[in-house]
Amino acid sequence: MKMMGIIFASDNEARLNELTIHRTTASLPFGARYRMIDFALSNFVNSGVTRIGIITRNNYNSLMDHIRMGRDWDLNRKNSGIAVFPPFAVNTSREVYRGKVEALYSILDYIGTSREEYVFISNSNVAINMDIEDMYNQHMATGADITMLTIKQPANSSKRVVIGSKEGTKVKELLISEGYGGGKEEIVSLNAYLMHKDVLCGLVETAYARGQMDFEADILQKKTKLLNIHMYNFSGYAGMINDIKSYFNESMKLLNKGIRQELFYKYGKIYTKVKDSSPTIYYEDAKVVNSLIADGCEVNGTVENSILFRGVKVEKGAVIRNSIVMERGEVQENSQLCYAITDKNVVIRPNRVISGFETYPVVVVKDKTV
Repeated sequence: MKMMGIIFASDNEARLNELTIHRTTASLPFGARYRMIDFALSNFVNSGVTRIGIITRNNYNSLMDHIRMGRDWDLNRKNSGIAVFPPFAVNTSREVYRGKVEALYSILDYIGTSREEYVFISNSNVAINMDIEDMYNQHMATGADITMLTIKQPANSSKRVVIGSKEGTKVKELLISEGYGGGKEEIVSLNAYLMHKDVLCGLVETAYARGQMDFEADILQKKTKLLNIHMYNFSGYAGMINDIKSYFNESMKLLNKGIRQELFYKYGKIYTKVKDSSPTIYYEDAKVVNSLIADGCEVNGTVENSILFRGVKVEKGAVIRNSIVMERGEVQENSQLCYAITDKNVVIRPNRVISGFETYPVVVVKDKTV
């Protein structure tokens, strides 16, 4: 399988609001010790894909610090490995690219001169553990021009909905609508595509020459009947992070042991940046129920149905329920968190009460003291 990977580091950052003020979607913390890009990188490595390009857009300093040129994924190698591309398009004013088409056009030399014949394009907002080789085998068997990664889930306005034939995998129609929703299960796109690099280069060059910038709307949707597009329907867990609500909901699903085991171990281990942290300390007054807690924490209060990242401190009398506390957060004496997301280095002072709702969790931005 001669394949390379392309990852877009920025997706739906306007919808993620406070969580992406200081970072790109790819470096969004998830699951107590991981970042969103860990899933795409690990899937590539576990499937034998070792040439990976990452297209950045903004706020990518934390991403660069996290990936460290791929050392923790065994990608810091002389040949192939990770290539990080700046967010500037090919225009003379050095403006940030306006869409996926322009971004891909700016790296056509990188794609065209690579030894790999096939390209797997992915966003970084999906938590998934999959075997890319199985998708590649279907792509070859069907003779598809493009194979789309899909899953059957309730559709919402930020997902691409794929409507295929009742039999087989051929895509007949691609519906893209900001107003689509209603909770009905549909086959939805996970915004990941596999194709021969010559097909990709040809489509991107044509679209760019016509001033078209949206890969999904200007290429896939308009050329559905002209191209042989198939879907590879993934049957396992896949968490798509589109906004604050979906981030909270998909994070809470990790408290289910079955989902957690599938996501982090099913087709191979999900790797992340290694840190030398001490084990978590549970003091005499600690009470922990159904929670996911990373290393380096100090717990001397109550934690229920929550996720604590590395280095979090929970002082005596503090209560955390149905919440996410990111790295080096502090919840001081007798304070309460309920349906809340606190970003890195947030300090909740004594005797505070911060409470949101299951459908609308409260977010406290990075480095704030409340």
